[in-house]
Amino acid sequence: MELTVLGSGSAMPVPDRAQAGYLLDDGDRSLLVDCGSGVLQRLAGTDTGYEGVSTVLLTHHHLDHVAALLPLLKARWLAGEEHLEVVGPAGTKSLVDGLLDVHDYLDGRIDLAIREVSASRSFAAGGFDVTARETRHSMEGFAYRFSPPSSDVEASDGPLALSGDTEAFAGMGRFADGADLLVHDCSFPDDVDVSNHPRPTSLGESLAGAEIGTLLLSHLYPHTGGREREMEQGVRDAGFDGEVRVATDGLRMSL
Repeated sequence: MELTVLGSGSAMPVPDRAQAGYLLDDGDRSLLVDCGSGVLQRLAGTDTGYEGVSTVLLTHHHLDHVAALLPLLKARWLAGEEHLEVVGPAGTKSLVDGLLDVHDYLDGRIDLAIREVSASRSFAAGGFDVTARETRHSMEGFAYRFSPPSSDVEASDGPLALSGDTEAFAGMGRFADGADLLVHDCSFPDDVDVSNHPRPTSLGESLAGAEIGTLLLSHLYPHTGGREREMEQGVRDAGFDGEVRVATDGLRMSL
């Protein structure tokens, strides 16, 4: 399985970071996780392209995670693709229905399926096995853990976990324990007073003791610019003993 970071940024744009978006590829199966502004352009630059993505999995419904959802639908329609599935937490159908009410000329252009999932049972999305857990944010949402189609491993033991937007809390460490890679929101340096998002020290403390191969810090606000190495060290100093990296758009990681 390969992870490509399409968007490592936030609701405050910077030139080198699109909003939230991650592409999972495993052979001929692909899954897009979140679809913020700028993600469609990044996706078009991959071998998969928007033509190769027929399923989008949403962590939650904030604008910087869903802004390119209808542009993706339109791009697939214009490219001659016939299907798109949108999977996400409760309220996903209302979100998509509302978008189509505004842009009603797109309604019916392709076969659109919408599926709402919960943390109570594992599910499949784009061929990947997925399990979810609730996050702690200003809007209800999920973190996800993935097992690729080529693996017989249960999703709860899968090699990749992705937090979505959440405060730091020990439950995420337990959820991601044993993963090769955890992509986690770490939006601000320690000296920025903020809620709903973790800072390096709180994140490192929450993940102390968890067996996670690599922690990839993402969902980065402009405040983090030039302070990436400091943030990596802050996570380590707070107790996380795995590898720590800061995400960049275009980064590819094999799992």
